[in-house]
Amino acid sequence: MKSIKDGDFVMEEMDMREEYDIKALNPRKNPYAKKIKKPVTMNMSVATIEYFKSMSDESGIPYQVLMNFYLDDCVRQQKKLRFVGGPESAGI
Repeated sequence: MKSIKDGDFVMEEMDMREEYDIKALNPRKNPYAKKIKKPVTMNMSVATIEYFKSMSDESGIPYQVLMNFYLDDCVRQQKKLRFVGGPESAGI
């Protein structure tokens, strides 16, 4: 331990290892781990981004959050895309 003087206050600084035994903790899996968001990078059309940004301006919700809401809704409803002319007609 060491003392740090700041004006009229004296603070005691402790090494965490003195107080806690990390090895004695009972680690368990995070039950919310599947709900945690993961950052991704993807190329999107300018029109799509502008669409969600305009919705963002109307609603006050950040456009990336709106995009995530929309995609989450697609997952919940198990929506599937159907390409009339096949994947090649969609530019894939």
